[in-house]
Amino acid sequence: MCGIVGIVSDRPVSARLVEGLIRLEYRGYDSAGIAVVNGQGIVRRRAPGKIVNLQSELNSAPIDGTCGIAHTRWATHGRPNKENAHPHQFGSVAIVHNGIIENFKPLREELAKCGHVFATQTDSEVIAHLIQYHLDKGLSEEAAFLAAVERLEGAYAVAALVGDSNQTLFAARHGSPLVVGFGDGEMFIGSDAFALAPFTKRVLYLEEGDSAVVKINDVCVRDKAGALVTREVMTANISAVMADKGNYRHFMEKEIHEQPEALARTLAAYVDSDTNLPMLGDAAPFLKSADRLVAIACGTAFLSASVAKYWFEALCGLHVETDIASEFRYRTPALPDHGAALFISQSGETADTLAAMRYCKRAGMDTIGVLNAPESSIARETSAVLRTLAGPEIGVASTKAFTAQLAVLAMCALGTAHIRGRLSEDEVKAHISALNALPKLVQQALQTKDQCEAIAPTLARAKQIFFIGRGVYYPLALEGALKLKEVTYLPAEGYAAGELKHGPIALIEEGTPVVVIAPTDVLMEKTISNVEEMAARGANVIAITDAAGAEHFTDRTENIIILPDMTGLTGPIVTAIPLQLLAYYTALTLGTNMDQPRNLAKSVTVE
Repeated sequence: MCGIVGIVSDRPVSARLVEGLIRLEYRGYDSAGIAVVNGQGIVRRRAPGKIVNLQSELNSAPIDGTCGIAHTRWATHGRPNKENAHPHQFGSVAIVHNGIIENFKPLREELAKCGHVFATQTDSEVIAHLIQYHLDKGLSEEAAFLAAVERLEGAYAVAALVGDSNQTLFAARHGSPLVVGFGDGEMFIGSDAFALAPFTKRVLYLEEGDSAVVKINDVCVRDKAGALVTREVMTANISAVMADKGNYRHFMEKEIHEQPEALARTLAAYVDSDTNLPMLGDAAPFLKSADRLVAIACGTAFLSASVAKYWFEALCGLHVETDIASEFRYRTPALPDHGAALFISQSGETADTLAAMRYCKRAGMDTIGVLNAPESSIARETSAVLRTLAGPEIGVASTKAFTAQLAVLAMCALGTAHIRGRLSEDEVKAHISALNALPKLVQQALQTKDQCEAIAPTLARAKQIFFIGRGVYYPLALEGALKLKEVTYLPAEGYAAGELKHGPIALIEEGTPVVVIAPTDVLMEKTISNVEEMAARGANVIAITDAAGAEHFTDRTENIIILPDMTGLTGPIVTAIPLQLLAYYTALTLGTNMDQPRNLAKSVTVE
């Protein structure tokens, strides 16, 4: 989950290395550092904590050169301190690494017997020692780098400086993403194209097992067998401007307010302007013929899959099994002979989801990616891609990516119901008409922000908070609790409302906040019964409902967040907005960093 940047140029690179790191800070912010070749050798600057600390270090002790690498860390092995910060250096080698080296202990022991002394607790440092070991054996710089990479087991994206004055970057990837960028008289490497957007949009994506030698005007790529290969150079469709907070205090706040636009953009991409029917592209034949659907994801993306399960089963009559990727990949799942598998990921690089996708692919299943990153590993390897058009999401806690995923999955369910003959054209068009109102409905839901801000101090004082819902709103209860936990660090749990009396109600005491998600539907009366049970035990009920539903809560609570009337499949998407706002304003009350919560990173590219 760490972020990597490298530049080889005919002009100084330090300031731009740091600029690239700032755009990658969503991937980790436990420490940061850069290393450059300055004509006298390799020099480094590192600092614990966020990139601003590295900037202070560079202001006090500047370094520069025309070839360098940089890194922002999400700690796996070793504490998040300066000692363990990347780049790691040994001899005439400096490296940065994203991933986990699973066999670092035996490698370390082997090198220690040869006299190597290690300075850190990390798994990554062993890479620099391995490269230097092969250099000492007389191998060329490229051969030493490749020989070292050959010994590594696990997931990695590695970039290295080898030699004291060489204008060359060495790079390799296995399980973690890495891109090469083409500039004017300079070349770049990065964990993603977004990091390189201020410098270039012309990029190539290294494929699984690739290595690269990057010089000032060209790149030489080898595949995992060592053969020279040509990878397609493409134009990345990413705007550097989209990473600016604008007039908002935080990226999370900005991205919550970007949802009407993101939803409008996403929905428009899935409706045929001539027929006003859903367009599912290459995914259509797989969804039409499947006898079962498996939806696999992690975190918030898993909760979008959980909502979609209700839609697919109700509209399509198609059995859907949802699974957490980290569990799915390590059991022996029984897969359908004629099923299709959905893989939902904002980044398209989520390690567990990618591994689960490859498992299904090897088993012969049709694979479909629901992704916000069209050039990602999952996008390149799945049979079909359904894009979410949320744009870059910088805040670690997913907001606009979540609702965009729901919009795509709603369109996917409608399109599947139509091509399987479960819904008529008129019925599908009525649903699409309701979905097309989403940008307006979400804009109206954003007007609850003052009310959410007023409720936030109550949540901030609580020892624990509960979120409950029934039916399609049960996954929203889980999402509300997850969002609050992520950005406030408060204990919060989501439950199916009907499950309270099977244990969780024992935790309700006087003043315990319970957020009830209950827009008007066929299950509302049953949810009200659960509310009565909690209110009788002193719970502080906070209701999220619509105007009709509010009448049921007026005698039970003063905290009623009233959403606009919602029809069709819009309810879960609109309901997500106040849940996000409650989390944001509670974090604001507590003074936590909601854009970069502790211990978390945006793109989980390690197990």
